[in-house]
Amino acid sequence: MSEDPDEPVVVPITGELDLHTFRPKEVRELIPDYIDECLRLGIHSLRIVHGKGTGTMRELVHKKLRQHPAVISFRLGDEQTGSWGATLVRLVDP
Repeated sequence: MSEDPDEPVVVPITGELDLHTFRPKEVRELIPDYIDECLRLGIHSLRIVHGKGTGTMRELVHKKLRQHPAVISFRLGDEQTGSWGATLVRLVDP
């Protein structure tokens, strides 16, 4: 049984978002939607795993974070949180 590519993907809202299975075009909408849902659930610290690769996904994630009004700051992870393959995000407090 094949999966329908138009079927919505259910992403658990935990404050950690792994983008390895997403295409860049999907991430453009996913990042702001995920941030909004985290805020709704009272989650204000996020870890977005984009992988190391060529940096294309990381740049896209950072662009979307810069555009979102609820993002206070973001930085690359450290050795314990994914290094330059993950971005740590701080959102506005309620």
